[in-house]
Amino acid sequence: MTSTLVLGGARSGKSRHAQALAETVPGRLAYIATAQALDDEMEARIARHREDRGPRWMTLEAPVQLVEGIGKAAREADAVLVDCLTLWLSNLMLADAALQIHFDGLCRAIAACPKPLLLVANEVGLGIVPDTPLGRRFRDEAGRLNQQVAATVERAVFVAAGLPLTLK
Repeated sequence: MTSTLVLGGARSGKSRHAQALAETVPGRLAYIATAQALDDEMEARIARHREDRGPRWMTLEAPVQLVEGIGKAAREADAVLVDCLTLWLSNLMLADAALQIHFDGLCRAIAACPKPLLLVANEVGLGIVPDTPLGRRFRDEAGRLNQQVAATVERAVFVAAGLPLTLK
């Protein structure tokens, strides 16, 4: 296992699956969090996720600087889990960042990562068409990001109802 993209919908089991894959690697594990605790509910959600991981895990927060986070985590751990690319995209869009530059940098970081790397992302294109221009742009950019990452990784898995389906 060198690089794996784990896709799925909300509450599909994708994060649990990615964590289980990472935990098959012996040694220290790095969790790169892209979420930001902007309200009490998200703060509680993040705390709950931290509790679910054992003492082998170190946590790095990288809401925008994901490429740097992957490099640092790969130097300090034996496997790296990024959760999730969809929140990272949202953070980039809110910062009005040049998305393609970040996408290209991420793909270079994936290709260069010397440790097993798992990346979690939501597959947002399976639902209804969003009714706002921002929502449609987000859906489109998420699809572009997922396609670019899927082309870069060695393995891609789609998780639905807790069941993984290998795509690549």
